Amino acid sequence: MTSLILALDVTDKGRAITIASRCAPYIDAVKVGYPLVLSAGLSIADELGDLDLPLIADFKVADIPNTSRLIAEEVFTSGYDALICQGFIGHDSVTACVRVAREYGGDCFVVTEMSHPGATEFFHGGIAERIAVLAKECNADGIIAPATRPDRVAALKELIGDLKIYSPGVGAQGGNISAIARIVDGVIIGRAIYEAEDPKEAALQFAGIRQ
Repeated sequence: MTSLILALDVTDKGRAITIASRCAPYIDAVKVGYPLVLSAGLSIADELGDLDLPLIADFKVADIPNTSRLIAEEVFTSGYDALICQGFIGHDSVTACVRVAREYGGDCFVVTEMSHPGATEFFHGGIAERIAVLAKECNADGIIAPATRPDRVAALKELIGDLKIYSPGVGAQGGNISAIARIVDGVIIGRAIYEAEDPKEAALQFAGIRQ
């Protein structure tokens, strides 16, 4: 089964909770990023926690080891189940995030390559492959790879063994869900659900990948 992960990148707390609540029967996790946390605070995890779904803190942590550790500790003590960090920060900073995740019984995912067009400026030329290997060496739980470029995801998959792959970029960014769902463990969808006239119905339509 491929998981359906809702990227809840809205800035209104009430709207966020309403959307997540309506979509909850059709999704497997909620990914919370800076837009929502900066407006509602880390404590939004308290309300979203009532849905009994894993909460992923998508902060794409990219800092020195000590600062990365401090960020990770705030994330997990606030009730989140997983953290996303960047891989280009190197082994020491990624390891700091992974260690904190382990201390709290959580997961850490490493961004290998992002889904927007500009990502090709720096993540290509073997860089994403090096980050994928780094994620495995740091004992991360998985990687983030772009649904907008399924061929890249397939290439990265060969390098990571049994690590999971969560893939953003379906919907508003043009990623094809049929092409990506068969090779990843989770598909991350945001605007195509939360900007839909009926988010619940949109989530239901995408939920076919969970079969």
